[in-house]
This record gives sequence, C-alpha cells and structure tokens, in this order.
Amino acid sequence: MKSKELLVAAIENGTVIDHIPSQKLFAVVNLLHLDRMKTAVTIGFNLQSKGMGTKSIIKIADKYFTNEELNQLAVICPNLTLCVIRDYEIVEKKTVTLPDELRGIVKCTNPKCITNNEPMNTIFHVRDSVRGTLSCHYCNKTIHLDEVKLVEELKN
Repeated sequence: MKSKELLVAAIENGTVIDHIPSQKLFAVVNLLHLDRMKTAVTIGFNLQSKGMGTKSIIKIADKYFTNEELNQLAVICPNLTLCVIRDYEIVEKKTVTLPDELRGIVKCTNPKCITNNEPMNTIFHVRDSVRGTLSCHYCNKTIHLDEVKLVEELKN
C-alpha cells in the first residue's frame, strides 16, 4: 500500500491560500510581495487537483489578511480558498469572492474618467462575477478582470 505524504509542509500559525490556478500563481506572489516576507513562505506549483487538473498553493507563516487585501486577491484570482491556521488547526476556511463593489482597488482604463484626472478613489461595481466584468461608477467604462490594473499593490 502506498502512503500519501504532504507535498507542502504544515504551518503552525498563518494563512494558506489554496486553489490558485497555476497560471495565476506568480501574479499572486507579486501582488503579495512574498519576496519581502520576513516569515516562512511555502509555495507549491502545478500540484495535482481533482477539480482543477493542476493548482498552486501558498502557505504564509504568521500572516493574516484584511478584507481589503482579500478584495485585491479576489480581483487577481477569484474563488481562491483561504484557510486561517492557528496551532496547526484550520480555524477559518472561506472562499475569496469578488464583493459587489470595489473601492480604491481597480484603476479605470478610461483616460477621460474623473478618477484619472482628480485625486479621488475609484469605485467599480461587479456586473457579472462569473464572466468577471466590472463597470466604473463614474464613467460606466466596462472592464474585464483579465485587463484589470490595480490602483496600488498590497504593502507588506
């Protein structure tokens, strides 16, 4: 009988980001500035997944995310699974999904939009979370998640 082994080591406290499409892994790594982390970071790339074919996973010791950070993650990679770990146990597990409204996260691609010409936060409404379409509150420009540029990357 073959024994199964963990491909990615367990962490005592921190966050596990699971079900990352492998082609999106490095976008998530860059967004989170994982190269600047002072705590242990474990990355699994192209791991086998029954539901996804292949997936990636990130484990970050002693890091917990704010709702704003989760919204930024959802823009890059909707439907991630996020697990909060304390004392090697999962204490919270949730799917990171797009909220109905994104404030100050996505940059409008319309150069004439007031948000590109005045010092103010952008507001985008999620029109279709399945197709990944957003619309600017101010100019009604429709933008797809694949073409999104973030206003500001996460700070660590």
